[in-house]
Amino acid sequence: MKYELVAGFETHIELATKTKIFCSCTTAFGGAPNSHCCPVCIGLPGTLPKLNREVVNFGIKAGLATHGEIAEISKMDRKNYCYPDLSKAYQISQLYAPLSIGGYVELSNGRKIRLHHIHIEEDAGKLIHQHGDTYVDYNRGGVPLIEIVSEPDIRSIDEAKEYVEKLQQVMRYIGISDCRMQEGSMRCDVNISVRPEGSETLGTRTEIKNMNSITNIAKAMEYEYERQVDLIESGGKVVQETLRYDDATNTTSSMRSKEDAHDYRYFRDPDLVTINVPRDVVESLKAEMPELPSDKCKRYIEELEIPEKDAQLLTKYRKISEFFDKACGGVKSAKSVSNFIIGQIFRRTETEADKETFDVSITPEQLNELVKLIDSGKIRNNLAKATLEKMLDSGKGALDFISESDMAGLDENTVNELCKQAIENNPKAVDDYKNGKEKAIKSLVGNVMKNSRGKADAVAVEQKIKEMIS
Repeated sequence: MKYELVAGFETHIELATKTKIFCSCTTAFGGAPNSHCCPVCIGLPGTLPKLNREVVNFGIKAGLATHGEIAEISKMDRKNYCYPDLSKAYQISQLYAPLSIGGYVELSNGRKIRLHHIHIEEDAGKLIHQHGDTYVDYNRGGVPLIEIVSEPDIRSIDEAKEYVEKLQQVMRYIGISDCRMQEGSMRCDVNISVRPEGSETLGTRTEIKNMNSITNIAKAMEYEYERQVDLIESGGKVVQETLRYDDATNTTSSMRSKEDAHDYRYFRDPDLVTINVPRDVVESLKAEMPELPSDKCKRYIEELEIPEKDAQLLTKYRKISEFFDKACGGVKSAKSVSNFIIGQIFRRTETEADKETFDVSITPEQLNELVKLIDSGKIRNNLAKATLEKMLDSGKGALDFISESDMAGLDENTVNELCKQAIENNPKAVDDYKNGKEKAIKSLVGNVMKNSRGKADAVAVEQKIKEMIS
């Protein structure tokens, strides 16, 4: 029997607010243990929380970016459980009236992964296990989160990876989180089950907690899928439980039985007021939203005639797409700008972190100026490429490296003489071309381009050399 994987995600994303959700402590990453906390976020008796308005605004933006319906009335609830990193023994979260309802994330195969809801809540602290002892750091306690809860619509590991990547990309674009999984600002709980292919009945699910790497998510899902199939095939039953994943052994192991909502004894938090979100506030926040990456990618392909693969590279990070948009202003071909960014500038931004910040030495206006020199016929592409390398090394503009004589072009007699010299000085390339090796002509053209300092027209040079040889 063949089995189908069924998965849904609960994705926790730390919001990039300056202060925590219910107090004025900083949300800065790092710092000495227990140096970013106060009586409110530790939960000392007698303290009262006060909701951070920016957390609500960020939650609304997340809902809008994922096509959700923003609730006009939203409420905070207490989720009760006792664990060392949650000192007050309850977490302030949302269950009965979350901030955003529904929505979806569209994958490249056209499938839409439906969202059940998005809610806001506080993060817990962090447990540190050393030499048989356990220490608690409350710096992360009270950091604002959104939790994005999907429906069980994911049907493969590839879909799961793309779903997480798309969420990460969108949340970065709208500026509500850096989504750095390695720092814990984006974490996923993966609910996974299997069922016979063709069945509409969901199997018993297990939950793999606190996954902070897309690579490990894929490995854990593959292991858990095979474990559940083997268990069913051998006559056993899958037990609903919460699992941890060990990347050293590539296995999952049980943490505790899987809780349902009623196990947490949710009830309305008595210390926080009802959240009222007027329509004009939603419209105002919608107006602040940038063009989303999927819309931008489609525009690049359809309007600017950028190849799909290149468009995806240009829209992966917001700062790259903004650089590209500015550099394209008034140019004849956006493809020229794209080629310079992907072909040369990307070589200076080797890591994904480099591309995320895209802190390059030249401005988009400087690249725009260089491309317009090509558009006007003042310089050729080869000279432009060499000039861009100098610009990237120095941060200076194109005209600091291109002289008036460079932009004067070459007369026909000069081009003819350079072509004749290339033929006379490279007899082997000429013989290779005569014997059917088409690529040999490129070395002759390259010789002319080098001796003309890139001022010759490569297409015209190639045609002239072919005429002379024949």
